[in-house]
Amino acid sequence: MTSSRKLGRRRNVTTWPRMSSTFWAAVLLTSLLIIYCGQLAAGTCEIVTLDRDSSQPRRTIARQTARCACKKGQIAGTTRARPACVDALIVRSRQWCEMTPCLDDEGCDLLVNHSGWTCTQPGGRVKTTTVS
Repeated sequence: MTSSRKLGRRRNVTTWPRMSSTFWAAVLLTSLLIIYCGQLAAGTCEIVTLDRDSSQPRRTIARQTARCACKKGQIAGTTRARPACVDALIVRSRQWCEMTPCLDDEGCDLLVNHSGWTCTQPGGRVKTTTVS
């Protein structure tokens, strides 16, 4: 009889701990918030890293890395000097000026080998961008 009493008093360890429904709602909302905050909205980009090298006189070399969440048929590119999702055909054909990479008052010209573009400001300053 003593062995049957011990079995009857044993707790079932496979059940979830009894917590209030408010606690579980808070846990669920917190986990959803953590998951959602790491995601970008479709069609948007953000700059992850930006490095500038001004060691050479009259020349600044800038390298940036962007993270994009592009829609189907789009790919990460540049629009008005900011990272953006652009039509993938522009990147495949290497017609960089079609994605409007320069600011409104700047002129865009393709590099001879289509490896990038230049943005020329009205004062004559030239910004060259190469794609690797």
